[in-house]
Amino acid sequence: MPEQPETITFDDFLKVKLKVAKVLDVTDHPDADKLLVLKVDLGTEQRQVVAGIKKHYRPEDLVGKNIIVVQNLAPRKMRGYESQGMLLAACTPGDAEIVLLTTERDIPPGSSVS
Repeated sequence: MPEQPETITFDDFLKVKLKVAKVLDVTDHPDADKLLVLKVDLGTEQRQVVAGIKKHYRPEDLVGKNIIVVQNLAPRKMRGYESQGMLLAACTPGDAEIVLLTTERDIPPGSSVS
């Protein structure tokens, strides 16, 4: 029987702030094979998000897309670059395929996801 994931309370889930972010710019991380560095607009501010999606997306294909990010995740250094959030993606087993979560239609950056 597969191991069941640890459960969290509804109140724990409410602490996670998911927002729509528009991708403004994307560059290759100079010291990592898997990382891209995204500049995103969250409506009231711009942030840098570092993500391990380089094998699945070309930078030019991401610019202008709406993606979903965790806004209130503590910043973290990834190979010397600070990531100020986390994008959400669906992944097949072993990360053979990664698909970014996005919006069905255009919606303003900073819109809440619930």
